[in-house]
Amino acid sequence: MASHRAGVDAALGAFVLAALLVERFMLDPGPAREAAAGVLAGVGLGVAVALRRRFPFGAFVVSAAALCLEVVAASPSWLAPYANLLGVFSVALYATRRQAWWGLAILVGCIAVYFAARDDLTAPTQPAGVLLVWLAMWSVGYTMARRREEQQTARRLIQERAVAGERARIARELHDLVGHTVNLMLMQAGAGRRVLDRDPEKARGLLSDLERAGRDALTELDRVLGVLRSDDPDGDRPADASGIALLPDLAKRMTQAGLRVTVRVDAGLDLPRSLDLTAYRIVQEGLTNALKHADATSAEATLRRDGTCLDVVIRDDGRGPAAGYRPGRGLLGIRERVALFDGTVTDGPAARGGFQVHARLPLATAEEPVR
Repeated sequence: MASHRAGVDAALGAFVLAALLVERFMLDPGPAREAAAGVLAGVGLGVAVALRRRFPFGAFVVSAAALCLEVVAASPSWLAPYANLLGVFSVALYATRRQAWWGLAILVGCIAVYFAARDDLTAPTQPAGVLLVWLAMWSVGYTMARRREEQQTARRLIQERAVAGERARIARELHDLVGHTVNLMLMQAGAGRRVLDRDPEKARGLLSDLERAGRDALTELDRVLGVLRSDDPDGDRPADASGIALLPDLAKRMTQAGLRVTVRVDAGLDLPRSLDLTAYRIVQEGLTNALKHADATSAEATLRRDGTCLDVVIRDDGRGPAAGYRPGRGLLGIRERVALFDGTVTDGPAARGGFQVHARLPLATAEEPVR
């Protein structure tokens, strides 16, 4: 694109130079000194037109100097002022703010010199009219440049917000993944240590579960990092990579760690891609909290569709929250995930004892369902 524009500008500059030279020598060229000055002015104007995008301020200075040289040392051309007018627009559009304002000052000075050197003015209002046209062209270019700056700033802010949002999403993913796995492995390691002497066979089974949990965590971590490395983050992911389809495996791992888990999912529940992973993470975090903090022996995770919303409920039979409890990092992470879908989440004592997390997620804010 840049090379194409440079080629167009070079062709336009060559055309302007050729037109100025043709006009110069079709008229009476006059003495050799005036002809040389006219040719030099034409070259300056042509070069200025060719370089007006790459070096807008320098090109405009050359254009103004060439115009003044022509009117002072040679007979004025009717085409030369319009080449300068293009430079006025370009310095306002492509130069920096400071250079654009300096260009405005040079513009006024150039017009003053141009009309002071001419002796063929037909009306005293002619300089004022030309000045108004040149100022209008400068204003149009300057306004377009400032609008382009605003658009670039807006795009940059959008990109920065997107990066910040992506970082937050990655942080949630890694927290849920690493936090859940580490807590699960700690529970299994502790259980293995307690039965190591009196039941070596059971300890061996717990160590096998511990190894399997670590391998599963590495596989999921590789999947998360693979999404980050992918050139198409919105592309199709494998059907078995994550989501509510893995809830039975999650329940099995939690049961092996000492928390008996029951999962209930509405038959035929078909979730959008983003909501599929979010629902899994909410259940994962809720069960991890029950295993780590609630001193619970069993828990139940229920996913059901209620009209245009998805209800995700995690309930355990633990000791329940202490008076005046404050949500920890895990519950805050659940709230952040739910907020992305304009949903709601409540947490606190369950009706029949224990602790409950209830997330309600509108389906209308999500993407197309996973097929």
